[in-house]
Amino acid sequence: MEQGDLKKQIYQLVKLQELDKQIYALKEEKEEKPRQIQILEETFGQKKNKLQEIEKDIQSLLKEKKDKELELASKEEQIKKLQAQLYQLKTNKEYAAMLKEIENIKADVSLQEDKILIVMEKIEQRQKDIEIAKKDLLKEEAAFNAQKNEIQKRIKEIEEQILSLEEKRKQLCFNIQPFLLSQYERILKNRDGLAIVKVINGACEGCNMRLPPQMINLIKMYERIINCEVCQRMLYLEEDLDEKS
Repeated sequence: MEQGDLKKQIYQLVKLQELDKQIYALKEEKEEKPRQIQILEETFGQKKNKLQEIEKDIQSLLKEKKDKELELASKEEQIKKLQAQLYQLKTNKEYAAMLKEIENIKADVSLQEDKILIVMEKIEQRQKDIEIAKKDLLKEEAAFNAQKNEIQKRIKEIEEQILSLEEKRKQLCFNIQPFLLSQYERILKNRDGLAIVKVINGACEGCNMRLPPQMINLIKMYERIINCEVCQRMLYLEEDLDEKS
């Protein structure tokens, strides 16, 4: 292949590489989007769990209140029965003992009533907490949906951009000889989307390996494609290429 023809081919490959860089970057961005949505869902899910925990607390407190009320009712019934038995007692000693037992149960009743009040206060506080949590969750849900919609919108934009770039890529490939395109595609696949790189300060841009002077001279001759001996990427000298090549 003549020097001018190879320069033109390399120039086309460089333009193709620029398109592929954009395509690869967009594909990477697109691949990250589902993870971003997953993180949003997990964060929102944790906030919903917090609300559910408050609801469980309230249910647990309501059960505790009911149990204590049943226990209170049992003690009050016990007092009534003992009071009814007072008039059947025959001795003052028995009467005094019965009164003492009734007073002890009344003390338990008072204690139980205090416990019920404490539980009711807890229920009231948790009910306030749940109202606040519900309002916060509505705001969080709106923010979550907005962020999720934004990500989904960006995914569609990326897909459209990729389609547009791939169409341009397809057109550009018509200007590249098949054997060069095949070599380029193989390296592109094996080297994370970077197949052709320029020489910068005597080193390969792809792997930063220093190139021997004779290799740089071979590149300048443009008789054939020169590949980096380390990363196998195609090499070119930027100063040798322009649209008139």
